[in-house]
Amino acid sequence: MGKRTDEPGLKAPRIPNQRAIVDRRALAEGVAAAVAAAGAAKARPQIVELLRGALAAGRDEIARRLAQKPSAGHDCAEAQSFLTDQLIRLIHDHVTHDVYPANNRSTGERLTIMAVGGYGRGEMAPHSDVDIAFVTPGKQTAWCEQVIEAILYFLWDLGLKVGQSSRSLDDMVRMGRSDLTIRTAMLEGRYVWGDQALFDQAMARFWAEVVVGTERQYVTEKLGERNDRHVKLGDSRYVVEPNVKEGKGGLRDLHTLYWIGKYIHHVRDVSELVDVGLLTPAEYRSFRRAENFFWAVRCHLHTITKRAEDRLTFDLQREVAARMQFADRPGKSAVERFMQYFFLQAKRVGHLTGLFLAQLDDQFARRQPRGLLAGFRARKRVLKGYVLFGGRINVPSDTWFAEDPARLIEIFVLADQNGLELHPDAMRLAVRDARRVDTVRTEPRANALFLELLTSRHDPENALRWLNEAGVFGRFVPDFGRVNAQMQFDMYHHYTVDEHTIRAIGLMARIEKGELKQDHPLATAIIHKVINRRVLYVSILLHDIAKGRRGDHSELGAEVARKLCPRLGLDEKETDLVAWLVRYHLLLSATAFKRDLADWKTITDFVAVVQSIERLRLLSMLTIVDIRAVGPGVWNGWKRQLIAELYGAAEERLRLGYVQHGREQRIAAKKQAVRERLGGEAGLVERLGKQLGDAYWIAEPDDIIAMNLKQLHGAKGQALDVHTEYYAARGATLVTVIAADHPGLFYRIAGGIHLAGGNIIDARIHTARNGMAVDNFLVQDPLGRPFSEDSQLARIKTMIGDALMGRVKLVPQLAARPLARPRADAFEVRPSVDFDNQASNRFTVIEVGARDRPALLNRLARALFEARLIVHSAHIATYGERAADTFYVTDILGEKIDGPQRFKAVEKRLLEAASEDTVEVAAA
Repeated sequence: MGKRTDEPGLKAPRIPNQRAIVDRRALAEGVAAAVAAAGAAKARPQIVELLRGALAAGRDEIARRLAQKPSAGHDCAEAQSFLTDQLIRLIHDHVTHDVYPANNRSTGERLTIMAVGGYGRGEMAPHSDVDIAFVTPGKQTAWCEQVIEAILYFLWDLGLKVGQSSRSLDDMVRMGRSDLTIRTAMLEGRYVWGDQALFDQAMARFWAEVVVGTERQYVTEKLGERNDRHVKLGDSRYVVEPNVKEGKGGLRDLHTLYWIGKYIHHVRDVSELVDVGLLTPAEYRSFRRAENFFWAVRCHLHTITKRAEDRLTFDLQREVAARMQFADRPGKSAVERFMQYFFLQAKRVGHLTGLFLAQLDDQFARRQPRGLLAGFRARKRVLKGYVLFGGRINVPSDTWFAEDPARLIEIFVLADQNGLELHPDAMRLAVRDARRVDTVRTEPRANALFLELLTSRHDPENALRWLNEAGVFGRFVPDFGRVNAQMQFDMYHHYTVDEHTIRAIGLMARIEKGELKQDHPLATAIIHKVINRRVLYVSILLHDIAKGRRGDHSELGAEVARKLCPRLGLDEKETDLVAWLVRYHLLLSATAFKRDLADWKTITDFVAVVQSIERLRLLSMLTIVDIRAVGPGVWNGWKRQLIAELYGAAEERLRLGYVQHGREQRIAAKKQAVRERLGGEAGLVERLGKQLGDAYWIAEPDDIIAMNLKQLHGAKGQALDVHTEYYAARGATLVTVIAADHPGLFYRIAGGIHLAGGNIIDARIHTARNGMAVDNFLVQDPLGRPFSEDSQLARIKTMIGDALMGRVKLVPQLAARPLARPRADAFEVRPSVDFDNQASNRFTVIEVGARDRPALLNRLARALFEARLIVHSAHIATYGERAADTFYVTDILGEKIDGPQRFKAVEKRLLEAASEDTVEVAAA
């Protein structure tokens, strides 16, 4: 028989009106009535239905309470644990009394049910696993096996996911010693029902025979496990689709602190971490506040999805934000405000973790036995008044920062210069006194120290992150404080604005040290040619500082730069340069990714804005680290090539000081380079090259021209020849189609490539003088990787052939293809069309913005064909869920398009093609 809830070992419930969640007495009477009427075996289906009804009603009541108090995470988690407790107790009593009664049990026929893991802590989300351990005194008897099996079948029939173990006391000890996971689960062991004395015996043996002497080993293994988990989930607290339970700065990190504290100091509750000196009272309150918030978010996720969902994905963020009553504010949506609060809590957890582990390290160090070598320990040193010991820097007194608030920055500078960590006591004081830095914002010494930290040649990323964790960064630079933990609600940016900025600064420092030469050869080559490196670092700091405000963040950021730079000690010339870089920090990437770099007008317009080689160098490096710091997988060989190409063309133009070498000289130089590549087949340049116009020779690089000429030679007048190969230089697959030119050829080729599973990232379309099209496409898979396997390359060839020969019906087949990224549905992307007749002397440039999805390019190209326009090149850029497709077009007479009516007609067709409804209409 079970015990009352006031017995030792049972957590005292804090849940109001428990019977509204589940009335165990009434439920037990219902079970007893069913057994009395039909017997235990025949009444089983009815009993299962009674229990299912109680579980559903309990969950509904908990969900109702959560809706009323949407931030009451602890209340929800404890209520769910209470509901589970009552059902397990009732099932246990029914099985042991009615199904397998044993009046004269032997000493071996004893059983205790223990909640372990999170359930053991008395906290569960609505669809969490039920983690229980069945413990017996020795080897299981037949009665124990029957009872355990019957209880489990009842729980499974309720649709609960059960994590269970059945062990004897000896097994529990033996396995606990060898397995970290089992040890942690047992650490949270809580009596649920059954034999109380057996539970007490199990826990006594666990502490005496498993825990004692293994404290240091447990901490090491637990922290190693934590680090592995972080790496697996993105290794940042600021990934924009965080895992609330397992992610860095989430619930599991908080619980790890509790487990370590419990293992070493035998604490029974988080509050006792204060008593043993691992947290201060203020830090304990922060711990509980963060834990309560994360539990609330996790409970909402489970309630919305009706499953154990712990990932805060884009499609769920809006709904959780609404449920937790976050509202829109000027410049910031409700979901962005909710996620900013989420990341502030995650940041707080990171800060608590750092202090906790440093404090723990200190406690272990103090426990070292005194011996013969005790006198040879490192002695304390003093540096500018600070105390240095054991690789850490500390302050000499509690009033150190109050006496001179500039020290709040100085301590991080000294730590960075000397490769030191901050002592937990110093970090706590820095957090406590962070607001004092407000008084020295305008002091030259404080600003000089900050600039020294920002431009450090050691590890500015780590130093600035700690400055941010302490809360000093955002107070010293209030504009940076405004973007602290601020996410951007899109699929492109992987990190919050402050984390993205700090990562970009760290990348620049690594490039400067030569550590990323393979990934960033251009930046590595030009970084040491920069005249003013502090301008570079300040511009990286400020490039996104105005995100989340109403208006263009580049223009607003330039205004911030003009006010802040003089305060930091930059002169007027440096301030102007920083402001310019912030204002135009998107110019180089927009030009490289959305414009035709073979069109000399593109380079002319770009150079007209840049105006100097120093600006070009600075802008290139800012652009590179900005893109790379967006998130994993965003930087690739294709982007590296485009940026290097634009840099090279612009640098040559700026260095030589005139427009171009001259068309004829450029073409002659290109032909000579192609001859050298072709070697024994150099004669192809004269024989076939004359069929290709000047525009072709200027637009295409010499390696692709050499390939095209060989393919033209091999095709020998065939109606269609398709060549595919992995093109390592651009991190993509090169697809060349040689075919008799005809209207609509481009959109049909694009459709075939899409059907083969490819995304076109760049396209150049040419018509030879003999009427043959020579079209070059760069293709990647939906994840931005090249196709390189023979089977993939063959499939692309086949699908292009089928599309051009009419063997497949493109429209319905493309419409039937599933969306690769349904999460994009969480975002509203309004289609847009922009015309530019100034960007090129020969072509009208049309830029279409739309939600990225399979075959978008095919639909847009078809719309241009139907508008009687000829596409000469296409450039495709994607930014998460958004696509920006740029087309260089003329009318069928080779002229630019002009006039409001013509623009309006083309725009209408393109907007219809870009619309989400197009697929359904086309498929109908």
